[in-house]
Amino acid sequence: MASCSTCARIIKELNNGEGFELQNIKEEKMTAKQLEEMAEKTGSYESLFSRRAMKFRGLGLHEKTLNEKDYKKLILEEYTFLKRPVVWIDGEIFVGNSKKVVAAAVAKLGE
Repeated sequence: MASCSTCARIIKELNNGEGFELQNIKEEKMTAKQLEEMAEKTGSYESLFSRRAMKFRGLGLHEKTLNEKDYKKLILEEYTFLKRPVVWIDGEIFVGNSKKVVAAAVAKLGE
């Protein structure tokens, strides 16, 4: 399902996606409510925002001071601004693909 090789690798590490509801946000856009729930859990929209997205520099965003409202708007307008993957396990959220985050998600899944 995942077209991103990094996300596909992480899904494989997480029990091959068994027992998960997968949402390809490229094809099925996330809703404002979903984003709000994620931000509430992480504490900010900025924590969900990917500065690695190609459009970040392309749009000159690296030269601007962004606020929470900007992060929310940008993520909703362009899915690539969401730090991925986002994994929910038993009400706990894991955002991004760093080894530490993935290891924590795998550990939580193993509980």
